[in-house]
Amino acid sequence: MNILGRTYRLRVAAGDEAALRKAAEAIEKQAKQYGDMYAYNDHQDLIAMVALTQITQLTKMQDSLRFKDTDLAQRLQSIDSVLEGILHPTASTQNSL
Repeated sequence: MNILGRTYRLRVAAGDEAALRKAAEAIEKQAKQYGDMYAYNDHQDLIAMVALTQITQLTKMQDSLRFKDTDLAQRLQSIDSVLEGILHPTASTQNSL
């Protein structure tokens, strides 16, 4: 694996190799973009900027998914309550007494 002229030797499962190569290409592309936009002392600075950007995006997506999962669970509980009332009207009447 080569990123910004530096070789990284990794052992990965055969099924993960394509994804790893794609990730390395994305890192290199983004690092080069940062290199064109900002002053930097060495490639480590660019890699750190890529890592910060990617982890920030990942964190935002995880937070969004957590919110959506919670919202979905609440909506499903509401639907379940309505369906229970329709399917078992006497049970819901007794529960409300």
